[in-house]
Amino acid sequence: MTPLRLLDPRRVPVEGADSHLPPVPPDRLQPDALRRRFAQGAGWQPELGGDGRFLDDRAPSAASVLVPLVQRDDGLHVLLTRRTDHLRDHAGQISFPGGRAEPEDADAAATALREAQEEVGLAPGQVDVIGLLPTYTTVTRFVVTPVVALVQPPFSLTLDSFEVAEAFEVPLPHLMNPAHHRRHVVSVEGAERRFLSMPWVGTGADGQPREYFIWGATAAMLRNLYGFLRG
Repeated sequence: MTPLRLLDPRRVPVEGADSHLPPVPPDRLQPDALRRRFAQGAGWQPELGGDGRFLDDRAPSAASVLVPLVQRDDGLHVLLTRRTDHLRDHAGQISFPGGRAEPEDADAAATALREAQEEVGLAPGQVDVIGLLPTYTTVTRFVVTPVVALVQPPFSLTLDSFEVAEAFEVPLPHLMNPAHHRRHVVSVEGAERRFLSMPWVGTGADGQPREYFIWGATAAMLRNLYGFLRG
């Protein structure tokens, strides 16, 4: 099988951005509007269902991620993490809090809430789940359910230093604007791989400006959220 692991996705050429597509209107990015959209539910199909190829022959594993929408004074922000560099899967990448389902988890939301508490110390009582997006299958064969939730400050985070290097927030309107969705294509050992990126320049833990390169499965799930909210 052709290995499609990308060691440095930042160096993959950009084909273009989707600035021809409209952003999600601001009124649809309010908590009550999001609740209504998830309550409405049906009548929409995700644009992206998975990475397309797999790195190995391991059996598929169910997983969930929490898509935490933090209610700040200037609007909703998406809470994301940067994974530590030594992990086997998706090392150093920008991710939602989340992970593999365990037998004791009642459902996908329970997995996402448990993992978020373990990874970043976000207590389930601070999280209001408002809906699920369709599953997304990663190159490492995780079948991931995105669990979208509202988070009301104040809260404090306690990061699992083994898995999470840092946590940060990105304004939701930035991510719901396709002008910031960049398309990449690369050929690796004769196989073509396409992916999205949504870079964000924020303030790092050291107080200095830092580019957070949101790409791959995380960017794809955000793109599906965009499609859902536009639908």
